[in-house]
Amino acid sequence: MDLTTSRLLLRPWRDADLSAFAQLNDDPAVMEFLPRRLSRDESDATAARIRTAIENRGWGFWAVEVKGPGHTAAPFIGFVGLSVPSFEAHFTPCVEIGWRLAKEYWGCGYASEAAAASLRFAFENLKLQQIVAFTVPLNKRSMRVMERIGMSRDPADDFEHPKLPPGHPFRPHVLYRVSRSAWLEREA
Repeated sequence: MDLTTSRLLLRPWRDADLSAFAQLNDDPAVMEFLPRRLSRDESDATAARIRTAIENRGWGFWAVEVKGPGHTAAPFIGFVGLSVPSFEAHFTPCVEIGWRLAKEYWGCGYASEAAAASLRFAFENLKLQQIVAFTVPLNKRSMRVMERIGMSRDPADDFEHPKLPPGHPFRPHVLYRVSRSAWLEREA
């Protein structure tokens, strides 16, 4: 299933996306707040897992492309969408919203626009009652996107990411949430 906004298409992945995705996953700026950059094989394996999730559920981290003619169009700028975290924490099981866009597309409002479309899908189509998002406390850009799309943070919800070892600088995470009722009020 595709999602569209005025400027973006969120769609299933294509084989043609893999090279651009590998470049994105090897970019130090893009991966600044993730544990490490990914090799081409790791990037391709990540894309395969994402594709499988979309095929199995009908939703996931969709590939994002910029619509438009000529030089304004971009066939793949990263991913935005929904996922089920593969770890246990005080807020799981849950569905998270997330994004990873190539640096040249930062500052255009694309992450917020695509995330808002993903939230709409989560609450209107899937009828989910809550969506979460999380990141490291230093990732202010992602936290601003979370706030722009109506998510809020209670510091009591912050957690240590269980997939990272104790003492790892990215183990502490902030947790944001938005409920379906809060989203509906905001959309009214």
